Amino acid sequence: MSELGFYRIANSEPDQLALVEPSEKTWTRGELLAKANQLTHALRALGVSKGDAVATVLPNSVDYYVSYLACAQAGFYMVPINWHLAGPEIAYILEDSGAKAFIASGSVPAMEEACLKAVSAINFPASGCISTTPIEGFISLDNFLADHPTSNPEDRTAGQVMNYTSGTTGKPKGVKRNLVEGDPDDILSMFAMILSFFDIQPGEDNVHIVGSPLYHTAVLVHSTAALHYGHSVVLMEKFDAEKMLYLIDKFRVTTSHMVPTQFHRLLQLPEDIRNKYDCSSTRAMIHAAAPCPVHTKKDMISWWGNSIWEYYAATEGGGTVVDAKSWSEFPGTVGQAWPGAEIKIINEDGSETPTDEQGTVFMKLGEATKFEYKGDQAKTKKERLVINDQVYFTVGDIGYLNKEGYLFLCDRKIDMIISGGANIYPAEIESVLLMHPQVADAAVFGIPNEEWGEEVKAVIELIAGIKSSDQLSAELMAFAQENLAKMKLPRSIDFMEKLPRDENGKLYKRKLKDPYWENHVAKV
Repeated sequence: MSELGFYRIANSEPDQLALVEPSEKTWTRGELLAKANQLTHALRALGVSKGDAVATVLPNSVDYYVSYLACAQAGFYMVPINWHLAGPEIAYILEDSGAKAFIASGSVPAMEEACLKAVSAINFPASGCISTTPIEGFISLDNFLADHPTSNPEDRTAGQVMNYTSGTTGKPKGVKRNLVEGDPDDILSMFAMILSFFDIQPGEDNVHIVGSPLYHTAVLVHSTAALHYGHSVVLMEKFDAEKMLYLIDKFRVTTSHMVPTQFHRLLQLPEDIRNKYDCSSTRAMIHAAAPCPVHTKKDMISWWGNSIWEYYAATEGGGTVVDAKSWSEFPGTVGQAWPGAEIKIINEDGSETPTDEQGTVFMKLGEATKFEYKGDQAKTKKERLVINDQVYFTVGDIGYLNKEGYLFLCDRKIDMIISGGANIYPAEIESVLLMHPQVADAAVFGIPNEEWGEEVKAVIELIAGIKSSDQLSAELMAFAQENLAKMKLPRSIDFMEKLPRDENGKLYKRKLKDPYWENHVAKV
């Protein structure tokens, strides 16, 4: 393992390329390490200690990796926060995580406004508010680092990333894993070996491109794993189909982590545009996060060859993996269990289902991936199952295994909406709509969208005496916009005299949702 680990490689080969920013400014490994070291020293001087959290609200930028590398070598928990969230949503995560420092950006006006509202709402200490671009009342990152050395810090130990994933109540829950004591290069390289599941090997000839937001768990995991493997990373500010092709061609990109929506947009490019760029360097262009239509994946394999890989996992762990050749033999599969993992399909009575029979998908937790939902032991226990002293967890997906052991998903989480690869939880949106004084009941669910996979739809039951109107619909949309991130906003609102609930209050959401999906291929 001596050849792996970003810090180790950066100290021995400081002049090698580490990162290409969206502006195409380049960073060597030595330059990236120097700034990360400064941030580690500065955070420790602020009072951040092993086991403490450092929250970030940042766009795709070099400072995302600086923050990660600083936390990962000092035993801190880095808490990436989606920069599209509203102020109250950011405030909740800041407070719940117990963050001792908050590193933010004001590069987008809405992001700056949300960050200011968040720190104001919970009176977050000004001494811990750090900004990579000017934000009133925040300390600039340059000034925060100015008096600190670029030397390697002492007493180094591996940190972790603590992502937040919504629970059944709609409130985010931190997926917190225990810190593993030891040299950061050794520990983080061990986790980075997930890349080996996709036949990705260490070495400087590999180049990883990031076209998705780094606040997504897998995007940060795969790109930082690339750094620990000695690969360089090409960073896009946001996804643009032709720009990705240009960067793949220019930097001879070999790997990426993508979502099916991006495949869809690439395939929509005119043929003459697609033919301008050479994508023959690609080796492992991995996708996950949402169902990929069979025809889309077939077209991508025809274009990029056997570099198209897929896996099934969650923030909590995983999972399965499948290469292009095996997928072509079993179209629609999300693969077989990867090394160290195990998949079981469980009936409602807790027994295992026979081959080809549907049930809830459970995945075995390895020691390295054991987690708890921070502050929610009930949720942690509810989504786990113990079989022969082995612990399994589920995210509520329904599927089956064929006789060859390949997993097929029949439905996604019962209520979760997956739009453009982002997980959207209806309960959170419903709770906001129910705050409106004229709303008696609300149901939110996903309906088909050809580009995004799903879009958010809301059905509203109004209080007695209130009549529906276009004006009221617009008022509800404006109300939602004040309290929710843009990606969570309903694309349409319908009104219903009475939502379908039973006498015990259970909402039969499928009665509302199923008609939209009846003849839609993307349901599988």
